[in-house]
Amino acid sequence: MRTDNHVEDLLHRLAPQVLGTLVRRYGNFDACEDAVQEALLAAAVQWPDQGMPENPQGWLITVASRRLTDQLRSDQARRRREATAAAQEPPGESVTPAPGDEHPPDQDDTLTLLFMCCHPELSPPSQVALTLRAVGGLTTAQIARAFLVPEATMAQRISRAKQRIKTTGVPFRMPPEPERAERLRVVLHVLYLIFNEGYTATSGPELQRGELTDEAIRLTREVHRLLRDDGEVAGLLALMLLTDARRTARTRPDGALIPLAEQNRDRWNREYIREGIELITHTLARAPIGPYQLQAAIAAVHAEAARVEDTDWPQILALYQLLTRISPNPMVTLNHAVAVAMVEGPGAGLDLLKTLDADGRLAGHHRLDAVRAHLLEMAGDHDGARSAYRTAARRTASLPEQRYLESRAARLAAEGP
Repeated sequence: MRTDNHVEDLLHRLAPQVLGTLVRRYGNFDACEDAVQEALLAAAVQWPDQGMPENPQGWLITVASRRLTDQLRSDQARRRREATAAAQEPPGESVTPAPGDEHPPDQDDTLTLLFMCCHPELSPPSQVALTLRAVGGLTTAQIARAFLVPEATMAQRISRAKQRIKTTGVPFRMPPEPERAERLRVVLHVLYLIFNEGYTATSGPELQRGELTDEAIRLTREVHRLLRDDGEVAGLLALMLLTDARRTARTRPDGALIPLAEQNRDRWNREYIREGIELITHTLARAPIGPYQLQAAIAAVHAEAARVEDTDWPQILALYQLLTRISPNPMVTLNHAVAVAMVEGPGAGLDLLKTLDADGRLAGHHRLDAVRAHLLEMAGDHDGARSAYRTAARRTASLPEQRYLESRAARLAAEGP
């Protein structure tokens, strides 16, 4: 008998392969996805008690195909249409495969499925939700809990995404070569969004949601398994590992946030750090440099410092300067300003922050106020820092971040001028 955790891990790994097989054969993404979810649920209930089948993937494909057949029959009966060839098949057999299914039955369709879920016709929130549902094998309820929204709201989002795929006729195949690099960029961005939401939740009582960071890492490992030579895939995986290595050191027992400079580095996940550094060192030596690789390199410099005072800030600054040249965006500038302050002084960092004041992409974002508060505190402007901390606290929907920012403002108020 296998453990429940083993079953859960296996189902996560098999979910995209099973769904890809069904969609490739039958061509109805919406119906196939529902059928696979039912098969996954049946496996989660039966396998821990009855034991693992000899061929788990084949079992899931068979059960999902039967569910698909049953659903089509039900729909046809309800609409009182003539029986189709699919409805005339004996129980337990699947519907007729779509023409053109020339792929081998053991083909891994995970990457093709990811490209479909991250199609540019879908909005980023829809891409994230559909990826977690279809590729991650998470239920709608699990995704809703992770993002702190009602299950009905998440169900509607996923339903609209699947309907959009149907109405736009998105084909189940790898995009042609000219589009592939750009589509892969979207896939990696979606995985990055999932990881970031898990690492620092945008709202709610918890700072982090481990189920999302774990799932983002798992899915990125799958993409790396399929695209070993892609530097940005390796860079993203390394970035996730090196960042998530700090997870257990980021909060106190009561859930309060611990900033990087105050974390107990003995609690960092050394296995993740070893793997992440090895991965980014290898890929930087052989692949064209990209933004995820540079972010991973920055995370590696932090990870290599045994103490916060050992951090090689000049190297981090140089990496941010390069990152700014190849992938400029306001969040990069925000972090770049911190590196500038650590090397050249808080005044220089604050000057760089001023360039973001007119950037609408950061209008009202609490991180801009939080970084400004930190640099003002470094510069000795406690009144300005206290005001900025309070503004940042008002603007965040994350309770741990809010409490941390308020505590910084209160401490400065207690210390006086």
